[in-house]
Amino acid sequence: MSVEPVNELKGGGALRLPHARVMPMSAPPATYATAVERYLTGAGIAKSSARIYRISLTTWGWMFAGERAPTGPARRGATPPLFAVAAMDDPMLPEVLAELAATRADAMDADTVNRELSIARKAIGWWQRQGWIECDPTVGIERRPAPPDRTKALAENQIAALWRLDVALREKTCWKMLYESAARADEVLCLNVEDLYPGDKRGRTLAKGGATEWIHWQSGTAQLLPRLIAGRARGPLFLTGRKAPAGTPTLDVCPETGRARLSYRRAEEIFEENTRLLANPLASPEDIEDLDGFTLHRLRHSALIHDAEGGTSTPMLLARSRHASVRSLERYARPGVDAVAAHLASRDPAARRAHR
Repeated sequence: MSVEPVNELKGGGALRLPHARVMPMSAPPATYATAVERYLTGAGIAKSSARIYRISLTTWGWMFAGERAPTGPARRGATPPLFAVAAMDDPMLPEVLAELAATRADAMDADTVNRELSIARKAIGWWQRQGWIECDPTVGIERRPAPPDRTKALAENQIAALWRLDVALREKTCWKMLYESAARADEVLCLNVEDLYPGDKRGRTLAKGGATEWIHWQSGTAQLLPRLIAGRARGPLFLTGRKAPAGTPTLDVCPETGRARLSYRRAEEIFEENTRLLANPLASPEDIEDLDGFTLHRLRHSALIHDAEGGTSTPMLLARSRHASVRSLERYARPGVDAVAAHLASRDPAARRAHR
């Protein structure tokens, strides 16, 4: 940091306050895409979170360039346009960006919009501290109100129906592991075969800052894993069905089969498509294309809700969820619809008399 000389003001002898200017800690990257990669590496973003951060920052990259971001299938595999990260200091950008972000937000759910905005601002703050940019072009963009969704937990019968679906071994194993471990989907999809300890029914993942955390599962997952691994000793646990395209990072390619790591977006699409009728039990199968299924996150949410309903202690819930604070567990303290129904049924005077 350099400080301009302090000059004496005319007339009074008072000194002008020094004006600090942030000097770049390193040479600014040539492109925004490079700035994103340097942020993901330099800021200590966990491997399990880097994929989601990269997708969000790629989307914002189009808007930082003053263009609409790709949506739908076009968003998968998209790369940001080429522009210098310093272009984000354009004084006209905040107004253009606010309009682009508002248009996109109108077509997205509030949770997604707020998460992506938070990711963008974290990256911007890091770039500012490096001295690569001075302004925050998102300064005029507000978070969207997101009322809590009290219906996120799947009922026990919906979980049972999920296990009866006729899906591939990869999906069966992934869904079982997500529910039994209550882990985040990106953490499970980032697992490698060498991270697994099958005898202990657990796997190792890296949290933000490089700390080791453990994902634990039960017998359902343990019975499926050997068939899924099929003798592989290393590489991504969950693979695509085809060879990895050229340019795929080495860490995301199985060295034994040449297939790529299953992406979060593709795993989410498969789960959503297969659960449309479960999510809409009164709908006609002919209308399936117009329906919305469940999200992978609901498996984690459901597992923790069911644990809480079963009387799991707060310390154990905190260990299972791996949240940083007890306050984060408040969302799981509300019993689900089945638990409320069972509670009332057990205290129904008419039902008690019928059983006497």
